[in-house]
Amino acid sequence: MAHRSGVRSTGCVTTTTMARVRRTAMRWAVRRIDVQPDLTSLERLPAEGRFVLQRDGVDPVPALDEARTADGIVHVTRMLGLDVWLVTGHDAARTVLADKDGFGNDVRHLLGGRPRSAAEQVGGLGMTDDPEHGRLRRVLTPEFTRRRLARLEEPIERVVAEALDDMERHGPVVDLVERFAFEVPFRVICDLLGLPEVDRVAFRGLGTARFDMRAGGRGSFGAAAASRTFLIAAVGRERARGAVGEGLIASLLREHGDDLDDVELGGLADGLFLGGYETSASMLSLGTYVLLRDPASYALLRTGDGAVVDGVVEELLRYVCPVQVAFPRFARRDLLVGSARVKEGDVVMVSLTGANRDPQAAAGSFDPRPGRSPGHVAFGHGAHRCLGAELARMELRAALTGLATRFPALALAVGPEELRFSELSAVHGVEALPVRLHEASPGS
Repeated sequence: MAHRSGVRSTGCVTTTTMARVRRTAMRWAVRRIDVQPDLTSLERLPAEGRFVLQRDGVDPVPALDEARTADGIVHVTRMLGLDVWLVTGHDAARTVLADKDGFGNDVRHLLGGRPRSAAEQVGGLGMTDDPEHGRLRRVLTPEFTRRRLARLEEPIERVVAEALDDMERHGPVVDLVERFAFEVPFRVICDLLGLPEVDRVAFRGLGTARFDMRAGGRGSFGAAAASRTFLIAAVGRERARGAVGEGLIASLLREHGDDLDDVELGGLADGLFLGGYETSASMLSLGTYVLLRDPASYALLRTGDGAVVDGVVEELLRYVCPVQVAFPRFARRDLLVGSARVKEGDVVMVSLTGANRDPQAAAGSFDPRPGRSPGHVAFGHGAHRCLGAELARMELRAALTGLATRFPALALAVGPEELRFSELSAVHGVEALPVRLHEASPGS
């Protein structure tokens, strides 16, 4: 069979065609190498890793316990071409969270490499490394010492009292989530930041969507950009009026406004909102639910001294731990975690839920008696430990003791089976918690 000059047959495919195929394959290979992983385009989490963000009421799902190993770490999935490990052990969690030399928090290499608006850029404290992390944390640390926070005790007590009055007005049955658990931390964080009343209505709805992972990274990062847009604008308005306000935004502008731009200060304010609103609201809701199942512990909030109340609060933080996972860590080099060989670039997720419920370190049940449980990691651990931990404790103590004192007979107004909890969220919560404020009278 005759062929055109220079073209030889190899079966049914010419060498020219094969060369074209090879060139095309090489172009695709290069393109795949050049394309950076992009968490913001992830529409769905891998099925085999979704259990990390799921709960059975307030308890871990069985899959989390099944994933436990003697070393407290297990490989769970691959995502965006990266190996993902899960830490569930209490000791392993503290080791990984404290190791800033072996692990980094900067997530920007997983954001696709495309240009982004100021609000879309990842910043703040949770997803940055030194020296940037240290520089920003030093700006905020003086504001969150115990001595500095003492000024907030009276305002927090006032916010709690007003929320309890509101519950009484709307009783005898109210949704504790709407009337109390969200109201208290929302007002406290807005007062702390110095947000004017006109901004608060628009601001209120920006929290929950940040942590809802049903739409993967796309939904979460989109909601985060909306929140940062709002706060960057708030910083800009405060700067334009000369930083004359009384809140933290104005204070930071007066002290650091020449060194930090609106985007950086807006990112810091966003981190405070992130850690001080939705997480505290979930903690109050779920914590109350746990206490209503344990009337004796609920009564301790009313009858116990300060040490007893602190013990109840700390055990609630361990047992409930609404923040399901810490910010992801990225291995800076090949290293061992226990006997697990984690490679450079691997993602390590620390399950705070799993660590706080590790049966080798703590009781599986809720037990606020002194000495029953080890120190928890509900606020994280190490250099990235939550800066607002003491503020959160202040809110919890004031809110829960106020609730138990005002409504000692507080009870669920529906069966537990009727409650709806988060389906897939980085911060676990309950959608509504209908409660009866006072003991029902006979025949009612």
